[in-house]
Amino acid sequence: MDLLDELEKIGVNVSDGVNRLGGNKALYRRLLGNFVKAVRENGISTDFDEENYSDITDKAHAIKGIAGNLSVTPVYEGYTQIVSLLRSGEPKRAKEVLVKITPVLNEIIECIEKNSH
Repeated sequence: MDLLDELEKIGVNVSDGVNRLGGNKALYRRLLGNFVKAVRENGISTDFDEENYSDITDKAHAIKGIAGNLSVTPVYEGYTQIVSLLRSGEPKRAKEVLVKITPVLNEIIECIEKNSH
């Protein structure tokens, strides 16, 4: 199965993401690699410090942005909630969302990495 088909099955809105890029699937695939890199650089552990989490908010916002641009919908929606909760001073609830979205994020990254050549 093709990378884009697999991502669709996981919940990524590939057609929307490709359309944002003028239908350029090759560019979309390349940007998915950037998505993986951004997640690796801005990864958030589910045991982040509930007292000092401003850097976590920034990292979550970065992941939310790239996920939104590429229509990686499940990640975008999860990280939108996380950013909102962190900005509202609710780190415990943000962690709960992070715990739920992390396996989905990992599945998407694994799919991208195994299909990258």
